[in-house]
Amino acid sequence: MTPKRINLALQGGGAHGAFTWGVLDRLLADERLEIAGISGTSAGALNGAAVKAGLAAGSRDLARETLESVWTAVGALTDERWTPWLTAFSPMAVSYAIEMSPGYQMADNWSRAVSPYAGSSLTQDAFRDIVGAMSFDAICSDRGPEFHICATNVRTGKIRLFTRDAITPDAILASACLPTLFPAVEIDGEAYWDGGYTGNPALFPLFDAKLPRDILIVNINPLERPEVPITARDIQNRINEISFNTSLLRELRAVAFVQRLVRDGKIPAGSMKDVLVHMIADDALMRQLSVATKVVPNPVILHQLRAAGHAAAEVFLDRDLAAIGEKSTVDLGEMFA
Repeated sequence: MTPKRINLALQGGGAHGAFTWGVLDRLLADERLEIAGISGTSAGALNGAAVKAGLAAGSRDLARETLESVWTAVGALTDERWTPWLTAFSPMAVSYAIEMSPGYQMADNWSRAVSPYAGSSLTQDAFRDIVGAMSFDAICSDRGPEFHICATNVRTGKIRLFTRDAITPDAILASACLPTLFPAVEIDGEAYWDGGYTGNPALFPLFDAKLPRDILIVNINPLERPEVPITARDIQNRINEISFNTSLLRELRAVAFVQRLVRDGKIPAGSMKDVLVHMIADDALMRQLSVATKVVPNPVILHQLRAAGHAAAEVFLDRDLAAIGEKSTVDLGEMFA
């Protein structure tokens, strides 16, 4: 059976990117799929780099092993004293415990009052070590899927796309650079912040004619919440989610517009790519978590997120695999009605 070719669009969301780890692990295990292109931002860039490195070497198993190695290293950044007593609790309880802890409260208040340029960033240095351990010869090669990541130019506010030889450890660090926590990352004389402000993830690189029509978005920031937030904590969480979903919604609205033009016969067939959109998400789980577990990569939460991502990918494969190459499984018309 010939594998179905798809593109992956991997959203950023700090340590919540472990959900995407689980999704990718399940997709890589299914030989009915072939990953043709990847666009990733922040944690999505990290996940995409791991997948690209393994597939460029010709091995799905190596891609899965690289993902596990990367996220094990990310989990090791957290004080291990957190881990043993948290394993019995739900993700929501763990997230609340971390957010209400004196250590997190102090660090959060510090980040709002003091510039990240005021001192050294041990977390950013540790993340640099994790990224630097990956095989950039493979990541930058022309083997395996096309791979793109993005960051936000601090001076212009515009998106910067990195691909092939431009993908360096600094490019991935730039894509994941939260401006309240880390100094901007300088590349070629320009300063960059997190790519989530301008492309989370960027879809347009996947519109290339040589890539398949299907784009599978792995979404880790809830698009909707049923309740209006009223506490300071919930308001801050929702502001974060909206900020990091805006660019994705803008691109999806453009896709919906093109789909409508094609459907109504208002543009010649083949003049614009008629993209098919799919999505894997677990908004019910993500609504239970807060910004705290995005920036504090607790191993318990990471593995709970990985398991949730694996389960969500299983549902997608059972329900929507047959639609790949045939139709979108996300109703953009309804989304933007």
